[in-house]
Amino acid sequence: MVERCRALTLYAEAPDTGRAARGMVRSALEDWDLAALEPDACLAVSELVGNAVHHAVPDADLAVPGAPRRVDIRLTKWPKWLFLGVSDEDSTPPGTPMGDVFSPLLAGSLPEAVLPDNGRGLMIVQRLTDGLWWAPDEGGGKTVICRFDLCEIATRGPGTLDKAGT
Repeated sequence: MVERCRALTLYAEAPDTGRAARGMVRSALEDWDLAALEPDACLAVSELVGNAVHHAVPDADLAVPGAPRRVDIRLTKWPKWLFLGVSDEDSTPPGTPMGDVFSPLLAGSLPEAVLPDNGRGLMIVQRLTDGLWWAPDEGGGKTVICRFDLCEIATRGPGTLDKAGT
């Protein structure tokens, strides 16, 4: 049984899309007494919405010339979990880096060579959350979903990038 749910539709072309998404998440978490999750959840929604804004190209059957691109955000609280879903109109799977191409020993004085060119946002979201996946939407587009285990809140502090403590 769902305890709480909030949803918001934004448009990728609006200048305040990211700020509005963070505001919705912040407000819901405060109302649901989950303020400890605010830093991680706000960063996660920023990254996921940023991906939709910068990378999503509507599927041909969803594209309407001159129409704004939809970005839907859904925050759902269950007794043990909080789910954050960000949907866009592009059914292309989200891109994640394949891993380090260069060994840190080979990088020498060029540490930027160790970092992938893209996918860092999803790596951050993966580290902040207890689960991350995506699913195609029935009518086209996709939803990227992340899960926060509410029983884990007490064992990790806000803003923790690595649950292992490293």
